[in-house]
Amino acid sequence: MSASPLIGQSVDRMNGAGNKILVLDRRGGLPLPTPEEARALQAAPGLDYDQMMVIADPRMAGTLAYVPIYNNDGSLAGACGNGTRCVADRLARETGEAVFAIETERGRISCERLGEWRYRVDMGEPRFGWREIPLSGPVGSVDSVEVTLDGAPDLGAASVVNMGNPHVVFFVADGAAAPVETWGPRFETHPLFPEKVNVSFAEIVARDHIKLRVWERGVGITLACGSAACATLVAAARRGLTEREARVDLPGGTLTIGWREADGHVLMSGPVEFERRIELSAAIFGG
Repeated sequence: MSASPLIGQSVDRMNGAGNKILVLDRRGGLPLPTPEEARALQAAPGLDYDQMMVIADPRMAGTLAYVPIYNNDGSLAGACGNGTRCVADRLARETGEAVFAIETERGRISCERLGEWRYRVDMGEPRFGWREIPLSGPVGSVDSVEVTLDGAPDLGAASVVNMGNPHVVFFVADGAAAPVETWGPRFETHPLFPEKVNVSFAEIVARDHIKLRVWERGVGITLACGSAACATLVAAARRGLTEREARVDLPGGTLTIGWREADGHVLMSGPVEFERRIELSAAIFGG
């Protein structure tokens, strides 16, 4: 790799409900990281991450920043709720604003500071059409409420939702025993999902309480996944398993997800934590 323009820059190591996040500031017209640079950061000691949130100059009027999102394999994600809260914390402390908006590839996202280290983000409307998710073709019930996948007879029908990223949700009796390590990578690359998919295993504890484990596309097993928590609440509510608001427990922490009836937007509230600031050395990039 040639000398990286990231050498000498600092990156913030944070987490959102356990989701490992890097926040990298590239405002001022600086070039965005390449996929190769994103993978080099993932491989460096102490810098491994689930998502890297890059703060770039705003493109949309009324927003504070444009935020491309990288998975740790160098691919781009459309949404990351836990990472968005980390970016919101950085921008709230920088500007003093409690309510503001950023832009991701999914579009405009409203952010609100609820208290010290706690934020709410508007993840927008879920999408259900097979072309929007996307799927390789129409399958299952109307709007993908129940879809039977080849190779998963023991898991029953899944629900498929796009929450900025494509998600497939299986409802299981025991979330702790769910075969995430086996079924996650198998369904991430299932031919039904041309852009791959995030795979969730949800246990319904009560009508306002879900336990969730997630295999993220391009990442693997994670302690938390905000967009998966949103997709799971939406899928559960559509199937009559929960109300439109629930606590979602993930291995790394708890999120509160609400699917607002007035406009169909999904709101996620949860914690963030700042861990440390790290200067990027030439050794990270093979220099």
